[in-house]
Amino acid sequence: MIWLSVTAFFVSLIMGAIVLRCSHYVASTYSESMPQRIHAGEIPRLGGIGLLAGVLLSWLAGMFSSKGLGDPSSLRFGWSTVWWGVVMLPAVLGGISEDLTQRLQVRYRLLLTLLTGALGVALMDLYVPRLGLVWGDTVLAMFPWLGVVLTLLAIAGLPHAFNIIDGCNGLAGMVALIICLALAYVALQVGDRTLAAMLVTTAAATAGFLFWNYPRGMLFAGDGGAYLWGVVIAIASITLVQRHSQVSPWFPVLLLIYPVWETMFSIYRKWARGMSPGIADALHFHQLIYRRVVWGVFHDDAARDMLMRNNRTSPYLWAFTLLSVVPAVLFWRTTWVLMLGCGIFIVLYVSAYLCIVRFKLPVWMQN
Repeated sequence: MIWLSVTAFFVSLIMGAIVLRCSHYVASTYSESMPQRIHAGEIPRLGGIGLLAGVLLSWLAGMFSSKGLGDPSSLRFGWSTVWWGVVMLPAVLGGISEDLTQRLQVRYRLLLTLLTGALGVALMDLYVPRLGLVWGDTVLAMFPWLGVVLTLLAIAGLPHAFNIIDGCNGLAGMVALIICLALAYVALQVGDRTLAAMLVTTAAATAGFLFWNYPRGMLFAGDGGAYLWGVVIAIASITLVQRHSQVSPWFPVLLLIYPVWETMFSIYRKWARGMSPGIADALHFHQLIYRRVVWGVFHDDAARDMLMRNNRTSPYLWAFTLLSVVPAVLFWRTTWVLMLGCGIFIVLYVSAYLCIVRFKLPVWMQN
């Protein structure tokens, strides 16, 4: 597992350097009029290329190293690994296409993530097997197709959720890395070493990307990188619950509650204002923290001022993410605790959001 992680890290790192060298020849400029933009200068949004290369090559290396091993406890990267790669390609390549051209509309990207979900159901037999509630499990037993619908929603929606929180240097990347390691930890607890290895290599590839992304912001993940994180984590979460009955289905829900709730809350507030959910705005949680919480950064150079404030925003959200990740990892078997954790997180999020909007910062965000 270690050497596969090293492979993923260095492939992602080296591909990031190549992208930085060559991107200005092929990529379209990211418009300065975009409301979600909180950086200065033309930064390549093609980090997804390095991430994809690091993940796929490390998985491929795992497949070749698994052949002929006699130890049943060894890693077993079988042909199912190929299906992981095939399933995630439509979404990830669609995201990279958008990063290159800036012309692939939201509805087409949504269709590509839905295609990825459909491929996951067809090729990997993915479905949500239970809800951890007596009445919910009864309904799923009566209507098994509901488990397939939930799977499609998860695989199609989570990539866009990671794309929404990908607004500050190191934010989405570190959240994805933390979540991958948390999933890998639970996978090891239930003896699923191959799934754990796939998640650890994804985390390692993310670390290689973060070398260029934080704190300097030299390379962004773009849609391609966000979609890769979303698809891999969605498939891993469903697979973990599907294979191991001792894992509560609410474990990945609490683990992912920050990007998931950020997306749901964003859809609600846009609808409440009469806006389409597909229209970008500057009112996401990380953007409010950037504008109203992070202060004390003053430079004559406006670009440096923006970079420093950007970098200081991400640690707030890393800590916020840990509020859900830590209890999820501690109580991954206990459904009622995980559900309670989801409720507490939502209350904290909405309370903090409203306080920031009204310029009344919570004590934990001051200083």
